[in-house]
Amino acid sequence: GPYTTSDSGAYEPLSDLIAVIARHRPDVCILFGPFVDAKHEEVENCQLLGSFADVFKLCLKTIIEGTRSAGSHLVFVPSLRDAHHDYVYPQPPFPCPELPKDDKPRVHFVSDPCTLDID
Repeated sequence: GPYTTSDSGAYEPLSDLIAVIARHRPDVCILFGPFVDAKHEEVENCQLLGSFADVFKLCLKTIIEGTRSAGSHLVFVPSLRDAHHDYVYPQPPFPCPELPKDDKPRVHFVSDPCTLDID
């Protein structure tokens, strides 16, 4: 992350990433925050259309639904710049939102720092 450009709060780079994941179908995709960047101008000036948590949930939903057909495992790693998350180090994983039953096995939330053992 961040998954926005510096001059826009729209998530166009995230859409591009989702398209790459859908096309290449990787086994695992590790996504590092920030997902809602505390340093972004629109966040600093409170110009978002919803709360930090709501923007993050929408971002997660977009990623999870957009990669469902690829079947890739998604690993979400927080950043100290995530506006909606704890500003402590080490950081706990993001709270697990209500996920559809079929997505639970492939969506993983980890702490920062963390150790991943993939296959």
